[in-house]
Parts: sequence; C-alpha cells; structure tokens
Amino acid sequence: MSKRLAYLEKITQEGSADPFHWYCLAQEYRSLEKWNEAVAVFEKLRERNADYIPAYLMCVQTLEKLGRTDDAKSWAKAGMEKAKIKGDSHALSELETALASLG
Repeated sequence: MSKRLAYLEKITQEGSADPFHWYCLAQEYRSLEKWNEAVAVFEKLRERNADYIPAYLMCVQTLEKLGRTDDAKSWAKAGMEKAKIKGDSHALSELETALASLG
C-alpha cells in the first residue's frame, strides 16, 4: 500500500469533513484500478457533500469502466443539475459530453 493511499484512508476513516480528502481517496483508488472502491468513496462523498462538482464526472467515468451505464447516466444528470445551480459552465459542458458518450 502506498503512503498516499494509507494517509488518505486514515484521514477519511477519522471522519475528515474536507471533500477534497474524499475526492483524492477516490482518485487514488481509480489510479490503482480499484474501481468498486472508488465508486464507494464517490458515493460517500456525495452523501457528505453533494455540491462537490468534480466528483460527478470522475464517478461517471468510473461507473462506465464497470459497465454500469445506467448508474453513470444518473450521476451525470445529477452532476449537471449541481453544475447548473452553481453556475459552473465548464463542469456542465464536461458532464453533458460524458452523458452523450454513454448513449
């Protein structure tokens, strides 16, 4: 186990409220191709901080890797709504593109 992974697991297990810590943990799992673990962390992040927009696109991509197209579409649509509310046109555009690529 890498030091980075161990650190991120420790601080999130201790209940870190910083959404970036959770996002980084999910991304670390993605980099290790631990897709299910990444999705689980993205889900926890969404429960804790549904307004953390970057997580939506990364989770869409992860769900796509797992062949969970319907779940990926659901995440993309939810992320698009959050991006609209926040006025984040860049994230909205990326999520729209991701949704379109899912078919």
